[in-house]
Amino acid sequence: MATIDPNAPVMVTGATGYVAGWLVKKLLDSGHTVHAAVRDPDNEAKLRYLNALAAQAPGTIRYFKADLLEPGSYADAMRGCELVFHTASPFTSNVDDPVKDLIEPAQLGTRNVLEEANHTPSVKRVVATSSCAAIYGDNVDLPNVPNGVCTEELWNTSSSVDHQPYSYSKVLAEREAWEICGGQDRWDLVTVNPSLVLGPGINPNGTSESFTIFRQLGDGTMKTGVPRWGLGVVDVRDLAEAHYRAGFTPQAKGRYIVSGHNSDLADLAAVLRGHFGNSYPLPARTVPKWLIWLVGPMMTKNMTRKVISRNVGLPFRADNGKGVRELGLAYRPLEETVVDFFQQMIDNNVFKAPVN
Repeated sequence: MATIDPNAPVMVTGATGYVAGWLVKKLLDSGHTVHAAVRDPDNEAKLRYLNALAAQAPGTIRYFKADLLEPGSYADAMRGCELVFHTASPFTSNVDDPVKDLIEPAQLGTRNVLEEANHTPSVKRVVATSSCAAIYGDNVDLPNVPNGVCTEELWNTSSSVDHQPYSYSKVLAEREAWEICGGQDRWDLVTVNPSLVLGPGINPNGTSESFTIFRQLGDGTMKTGVPRWGLGVVDVRDLAEAHYRAGFTPQAKGRYIVSGHNSDLADLAAVLRGHFGNSYPLPARTVPKWLIWLVGPMMTKNMTRKVISRNVGLPFRADNGKGVRELGLAYRPLEETVVDFFQQMIDNNVFKAPVN
């Protein structure tokens, strides 16, 4: 059980990222001193959104240069911190080399951050952003688990470097984290395991895969239709709150599934159509699995027939009860998340002018 001194600085890795942006806002609004670990502390353009948050908050932000793959590079940022939030990890489907693009940044990055915690006497707790992908691999796996529902006790055993390499990277990274934590007894580890993260970003020009998905929903890429692809959804703002509570709740322990809604791509498209009508080339129908199986691999190399067969037309179900009970988490409506995210893209001129 770790009780964190609210006056001690708090470190955040990947501070300019999608999830970290809202976490930094929460920390600053709560009056904390944030040690923001970033690649280039002199890049004012990259830091302007965080600087704008700090300018209007009682908290303070300090920037430190750090590289996820460089051992020892987090030493300065972590010095004096009792609480470390490790949010930095890639989320992309544009992968040429799964090992170099996904697995090494996730696994080696986790190792570097947690080994630095071992060398930093002040650290009492590390909160690491993992994923529901570390819990399950494909939707077809769920009927084989108790009650057909993801829980924190499960681990993804079906992903590999050749099948769902992103999910595999999250498994390796989280297992590495627990192994390092188990080798000492000064600091404890809490992992936050979100499903698909959606909602407006502090930086409206985000590069997370979430932005790519919503861009394609609104720009006509998916106009012909979307598959029934079951997935969980969590609002990025709710996820940031979950991180904060995982850090500052002394009794927090273990893993926490953070997922507000069991949904699918067709549900998201339906919410958008209901709110924005025919103003944008939104998907108006579902595409049958056989057609996705036929053309999917030609559209993107990561959409393999194995991925399609094991996920399309199959629901996703997760139990978020542990976080609700132990951290007091609550989730905003799916419609609010989807509409706010799409509206931010409209305001940021991501799409062409609305159709009349």
